[in-house]
Amino acid sequence: MTGRLLSVNVGRPRDVAWQGKTVRTAIWKEPVTGPRMVRRINIDGDDQGDRLAHGGEHRAVFVYQIDSYRYWERELGRTDLVYGQFGENFTVDGLADAEVCIGHRYRIGAALFEVTQPRVTCYRVGIRMNEPAMPSLLVAHHRPGFYLRVLEEGPVQAGDAIVKVGDGPERLTVADVDALLYLPGKSRALLERALRVPALSEGWKGSFRELLAKADSAPTAPAWAGFQPMRVVEIRPESTTVTSFRLVPTDDPAPVAKAAAGQYLTVRVRPVADAPPLTRSYSLSDVPGPGGYRISVKREGAASRYLHEHLKVGDVIDAAAPRGSFVLRAGTRPVVLVSAGVGATPTLAMLHALVIDRSPRPVWWLHGARNRDEHAFAAESADLLAALSEGHRVVAYSRPGAADALGSDYDVAGRLDPATLDRANVPVDADYYVCGPEAFMRAIGAALVARGVEPDRISTETFGAIAVHASGIVSTGDRRPHAPGGPPGTGPAITFARSDLVVAWDDAYLSLLDFAEACDVPVGFGCRTGVCHNCESGLLAGAVDYRLDPLEPPADGRILVCCTRPASELTLDL
Repeated sequence: MTGRLLSVNVGRPRDVAWQGKTVRTAIWKEPVTGPRMVRRINIDGDDQGDRLAHGGEHRAVFVYQIDSYRYWERELGRTDLVYGQFGENFTVDGLADAEVCIGHRYRIGAALFEVTQPRVTCYRVGIRMNEPAMPSLLVAHHRPGFYLRVLEEGPVQAGDAIVKVGDGPERLTVADVDALLYLPGKSRALLERALRVPALSEGWKGSFRELLAKADSAPTAPAWAGFQPMRVVEIRPESTTVTSFRLVPTDDPAPVAKAAAGQYLTVRVRPVADAPPLTRSYSLSDVPGPGGYRISVKREGAASRYLHEHLKVGDVIDAAAPRGSFVLRAGTRPVVLVSAGVGATPTLAMLHALVIDRSPRPVWWLHGARNRDEHAFAAESADLLAALSEGHRVVAYSRPGAADALGSDYDVAGRLDPATLDRANVPVDADYYVCGPEAFMRAIGAALVARGVEPDRISTETFGAIAVHASGIVSTGDRRPHAPGGPPGTGPAITFARSDLVVAWDDAYLSLLDFAEACDVPVGFGCRTGVCHNCESGLLAGAVDYRLDPLEPPADGRILVCCTRPASELTLDL
């Protein structure tokens, strides 16, 4: 015998008032007596409040140990902990996180289980424990608990023996795997071992693949802090709606810092002298070099109209250093660059980089435009494709003009869609880079997955506010970003660049995350204690103070908004 099942705990979702919000959660679990049927995705009488974050086949049953209960009673000075306190379905004697391995199999009662992953760190355990730091403490103290997959359904009950019937490959414990995701000092060898464990849930495998990809292209710090002045040295129309602007540092002859193809510049302009500046991000449409940085801008929105209508050669504007993770992956797979409209700008820079590197990889350029008048970079992209050893083009015009030539100006009448990809024999086993309107990226992404493309081979780039899933927060309806209710703050100005909002900080808020939420600025989160990095944001300008030290600090030029407050005026990439 490995251990014993002390308690079976179940609970239904409930709405809980928390920090001015309503949270829907099923973390309140209560012990039950007698046998309970365990099924593929749940225990009879149990449910999850948010199945995107919890639940599903690989997270059917959550396990926590009585030894950890006793540990936290000592650490926290608590005497009120009861079975189900940590949101677990099974309270067990034995099965320590430092001993149980991912892939271990256990027979409990009439059911058979397999260990799939550690707990997903989540702020709701802090609500249940009335200890906000609990998500961080569970990770830092190597006591997260773990999930089970149900291999054979059957009844279980308190008192059942827990018998190990199979070992997990690679011998990676729950504590090992949890630390590998959330703590510093990550080992490439351990990441690769973890990916060889068949039982590990796909969500954790995807996170580990991302960590390996980051290790292969380690991010560098931004080339400069904050904004620096840039002089406009060239303005060139690319179509009836898109114009390119080439910028160089004003400290001539200051060198032009390198940037990865696909990254963007954030520029700041002030059309009205006594009004807040307008801050917008634009993809670099070429690889930076001695000629400076080229951005290509569609005429839409106040900042873009100002650039189109008022900017002249010789003018000076402010720009933050190149940023962004929408960049080419190393490898030998074919490269498929998919864009619509001005979304071609980052993929065009990638095309330039592939030509400069004399890449032997097959490259596909898929682009959608309305017609020849609005088809930016037509000649430039054609010349670049011709310079590659294996370049392919598919251009779709949704509304071709009478003078537009099929087979010359464009290849397909209509929009880029799955049928277009099939007819063109675009490879499935490729690295895909997609940029364009949000609806276009969603449709293309879904079509690619349906064709069999692995989701982690599809990269997308979004400008403007990025929609996020606010796990567990009951929505009160979508609203445009706005100043928070009540009297205005008296602190430093906070610019949410993607959300087109400048608002004064209010010290009544505990963190920048709380402040962003009060402004309805979309921002992701998970733990709210500096563990999961779901709230990580680019810091374009300014400085912050950490009210909680994260377990693993973010890279230079990035912050965790869940545990920071402004130390100066800020510009955030939110």
